[in-house]
Amino acid sequence: MSLYPSVLRTAVPLLAGWILTVTGALGIETDSTAVTGGITAAITLAYYVLLRLAEHGAAHIGWEPGRLLAGLLLGWARPPQYPAPAAVTIQRDGVE
Repeated sequence: MSLYPSVLRTAVPLLAGWILTVTGALGIETDSTAVTGGITAAITLAYYVLLRLAEHGAAHIGWEPGRLLAGLLLGWARPPQYPAPAAVTIQRDGVE
């Protein structure tokens, strides 16, 4: 399970979207809607991180019902899996 990359892949778009909203795509006007958007992004990120940590912890101690519940509350029963990249061999002039 790749906990750190999955959190970053959720946090970065939330923060980027909020920054673009607050800065008015760099026209820099703020209002209560922009602040509400930031609060929404922060709550969403906290929800996601807490449930991913719970899922990771439950998997680590082998508590399958806890892992399943946390996964379902995230919308999918299994955490994302990121396969290792394939090895690349460079061949030059017929020699590896």
